[in-house]
Amino acid sequence: MNHDGYSDAYIKGILDEVKTVAMIGASANSVRPSFFVLKYLLSKGYDVWPINPGQAGKEILGQKVYASMDDLPAIPDMIDIFRNSEAAGQIIDQVISNQKLPKVIWMQLMVRHDEAAKRAEDAGIKVVMNRCPKIEYGRLSGEIGWAGVNSRTLSSKRPSLKSGFQHRGLSGDKDG
Repeated sequence: MNHDGYSDAYIKGILDEVKTVAMIGASANSVRPSFFVLKYLLSKGYDVWPINPGQAGKEILGQKVYASMDDLPAIPDMIDIFRNSEAAGQIIDQVISNQKLPKVIWMQLMVRHDEAAKRAEDAGIKVVMNRCPKIEYGRLSGEIGWAGVNSRTLSSKRPSLKSGFQHRGLSGDKDG
C-alpha cells in the first residue's frame, strides 16, 4: 500500500469497523494529545484501553490503564501508537510475534515506519501512518467542516445535531 496518501474510503472503513482501541502511550496529563484523542474516541463510542506502564492499575478518564499489550482483556481491533517511529517498529514486531493480531495498526502524526508497516500488512493487518483518528473522524463526519475548517466536502446543509454528541457520524445513517 502507498502510505503517502489514504483514500477517504480506506480511513472511513477502518473507523466504522473498529470498536476497541488499545492506545499505546496514553497519558493522564490533560494537555497531552493522547489524552484528548482518548477522550474523543470514548465520546464517539469506542472502547479505549490505555497502555502506559507508569500509570498501570490507575485510571485515565475512567478507563483502567494497562502496563502492556499482554495485560489487555482481549485482542483490540486497533492499536493506536503514540510513540516515536522507532518504538512503533518494535511494537509492531512484538504484536506480530505474539500472534495477537489486531485488524488495524494506526501510527499517530509524525510516526512512520515503512518497514514495520510492510511486515504488519504481510501479516494481514491494515496500517495507517502519520495520521490522527480524532482528526480523520472529525473530517470525515463533517464536524471539522462545520467548525469552519476545510473538510474537502461541500454542502449547503448545516449538520443536524442531536442531544449530547454526534455518535458514529461516519456511517451515513440518518440517526447517527
